[in-house]
Amino acid sequence: MNPSIQLKATPSLLTTLTLLFVCFGVLRNVQAVVPPPDGGYPNFTTAEGTKALFSLTTGSANTAVGWFSLFSDTTGSFNTATGAGALIFNTGDENTAFGAAALLFNTTGINNTAVGATALLHNTIAEENTATGAFALSSNTEGDFNTATGAFALSFNTTGVRNTATGDSALFSNTTGDQNTANGNAALVTNTSGIHNTATGASALFGNSTGSSNTAEGGRALFSNTSGAQNTANGHEALLNNTTGNANTAIGAGAFPISTTGSHNIAVGAGAGIGVTTASQVICIGAFGDNTDNSCYIGSIFGQTSSGGTAVFINSSGKLGTTTSSRRFKEEIKPMEGTSEALFALKPVTFRYKKEIDPAGTSQFGLVAEDVEKVNPDLLVRDKNGKPYSVRYDQVNAMLLNEFLKEHWKNEQQESKIEEQEAKIARQEQQIEALTVGLQKISAQLESSKPGSQVVNNP
Repeated sequence: MNPSIQLKATPSLLTTLTLLFVCFGVLRNVQAVVPPPDGGYPNFTTAEGTKALFSLTTGSANTAVGWFSLFSDTTGSFNTATGAGALIFNTGDENTAFGAAALLFNTTGINNTAVGATALLHNTIAEENTATGAFALSSNTEGDFNTATGAFALSFNTTGVRNTATGDSALFSNTTGDQNTANGNAALVTNTSGIHNTATGASALFGNSTGSSNTAEGGRALFSNTSGAQNTANGHEALLNNTTGNANTAIGAGAFPISTTGSHNIAVGAGAGIGVTTASQVICIGAFGDNTDNSCYIGSIFGQTSSGGTAVFINSSGKLGTTTSSRRFKEEIKPMEGTSEALFALKPVTFRYKKEIDPAGTSQFGLVAEDVEKVNPDLLVRDKNGKPYSVRYDQVNAMLLNEFLKEHWKNEQQESKIEEQEAKIARQEQQIEALTVGLQKISAQLESSKPGSQVVNNP
């Protein structure tokens, strides 16, 4: 309902009530109560107690029971005050107060409901508030559309609007904060001016004072938060020690239990992110994590085998995915040919990562991205700023395969030539052997055809 709209007693309502009482007055055969009830006055007014409704002039359908209840009301209508001093300064319409000093200082505020000693005690002109419980909304002056259920709920609220507090001392310290919701004992108990917070659970967002747009569901969730904003904690003691960190999300009992000032962190799972204290941009899914900015930890992956799967890659925007090899995803398909010869210009190196990356200083083997860029820029992975970040080793492997196949084809051709040469040599050897045999036969024939030696006697 628009707070600017004054909900005065409408003529139709007055007419209806008038007709109703007239009908009761003219009913026949009705036995009157003996002795008749006291406190009944014209215009459907009931007053019982010292100076109850003392100043009433034209107001209608008011009920005041208790010492000085509705004392100042003159023209206000449809008010109900039960309790000593209830609505004592009221002049507005349609307020309901049950309890000593309930709505005590209300003047022109309308449509307020106060149940409990000193509930809505200081309310003056605020409208459409509901307070149930001792001291509930007792400090409210001009805040509208608030609902407080529980002793001391929204006790110090003054001008904050559209707050809902359910539970003992829920939103106890809130003064000017708007549109907060607290469900649970001492939920948002310290909040003063923070807005758009939601706390569900005992002591949820307990220490929040000026933080805004936080959501805590679970006992002691976001317990220590003071000025941190846009945090979400679901689970008992989730984000327990966060104080000024912003835009954190913790789902699971005890998620991010010791993180204090880090921002934009995400933890999923009971106890997830237990290793994070002050770091920001950390993601922990089912893992303890570490206090390292811009890091991601996912449990139950290392040491697990996914048979028949494919490698997972991530781009500079943080998108996860896999490579695809089906023809239906490709275009401009052509042989690699000599492109892979760029590999011969690459310079593999050994190295160690810097200590902040790998404290153990494990020896590594690979390439330097800046060196690879000079050979073939297409082999680079770049960061969001376009600077060299890593090497597309999967593409290097494809190029290695091409070079291997090229060498394999050369070897096959050479082997084929060698086989041909060997066959030729074998044939030649056979021919030579046949020639040798033939020559031997011819030589033998020549030897046998030579005439025998003759001896000449010389006397």
